[in-house]
Amino acid sequence: MFYYMIMSEKLVNKMKEITEKDNRLYARLLINRARDSLLNARQKELAPFNISSRQAYILYILHNLGHKATLVELAEHNEREINTLSVQMTKMEKDGLVKKIRETPKSTLLRFELTEKGLEVYQQSKKMKTDKAIMSALTDEECSELISSLTKVISKAEKYQ
Repeated sequence: MFYYMIMSEKLVNKMKEITEKDNRLYARLLINRARDSLLNARQKELAPFNISSRQAYILYILHNLGHKATLVELAEHNEREINTLSVQMTKMEKDGLVKKIRETPKSTLLRFELTEKGLEVYQQSKKMKTDKAIMSALTDEECSELISSLTKVISKAEKYQ
């Protein structure tokens, strides 16, 4: 992994040379690199629980909805397609993190809730500090500016989806 980080730094420097006259391209490169670095740090922290950052977020959503959630509700909060989320939920059910519930025995409406194991993993993942430690590199004002800028980029990007 350290070798990858050195190569990434070299790649970033090379890209900076190439994109010196194109700040927007360089900004996109940095956004992608920041995203990857945050996800890798979070995944390393979640490794002892054998869950992905996406699964940790689903546990967070289920816990905060405070009730049994449908795939549609989860998809709305997770920004994922229902079929993608369905595969994820099947894996999480197999791992004992969530329980699938049918409204009636013949119902096609499925709801999901946290199991005891899912709740325990959620509680442990909530205590992790990597995200806060990384984001503490920014002042409150810088964080607000970043949120504002990224919100603009996301809004514009969503028009092309």
